Amino acid sequence: MIESNKLNVAIVDYGVGNLFSVKHACNSVGMQASITFDKQEILSADAVILPGVGAFGNAIESLEKLDLVYVLKDIATSSKPFVGICLGMHLLMDESEEFGSHQGLGIIKGSVIRLDNPVSISGKRLKVPHVGWNDLFMARDCILWENIPEDALFYYVHSFQVHCASDDIVMGKCIYGTEFTSAIQQENIYGTQFHPEKSQYYGLEVLKNFIEKI
Repeated sequence: MIESNKLNVAIVDYGVGNLFSVKHACNSVGMQASITFDKQEILSADAVILPGVGAFGNAIESLEKLDLVYVLKDIATSSKPFVGICLGMHLLMDESEEFGSHQGLGIIKGSVIRLDNPVSISGKRLKVPHVGWNDLFMARDCILWENIPEDALFYYVHSFQVHCASDDIVMGKCIYGTEFTSAIQQENIYGTQFHPEKSQYYGLEVLKNFIEKI
């Protein structure tokens, strides 16, 4: 466990996601994590986590109702570490085709598209959503991958994937019938398709590495 000065991390509460498991994971690696929708608390935090499980349209609507869209955009343009987890990463994109057409936060140039009919090497059609443990191909050097071995497994739960306009920000990939983006980084902004808070030891290592960016 990292011995730190209890870095203040805001977990954005917009009514979506497994917030308490994220908070527990953060606290277990030395963060002082709080679940909040208070604008000033989010803006004054040392780092921000945007979690999420659920539908894109409902999530962006909730952020708009809480007047948090501009807050998250301000964080993105600062030097503060900012990570989106699963749906949280999706929301960083320009747009999504999940159950209609929706505008995202527009922080990362890209879109959210469906995992479309994934098929295994043997020709078997794979189930969507993609749920369970899977691997991670580290496409580029990234602070998140410190002390993460090549055979590490992470936990995924998703029916949609991000398609980034630039491959340069894709830090990790995974294969589920077809290859999809598993992690991104654009300056101070990070995103993971997998759930580090559900990925046991190596998930906690990823969170440790995230706070070392601070």
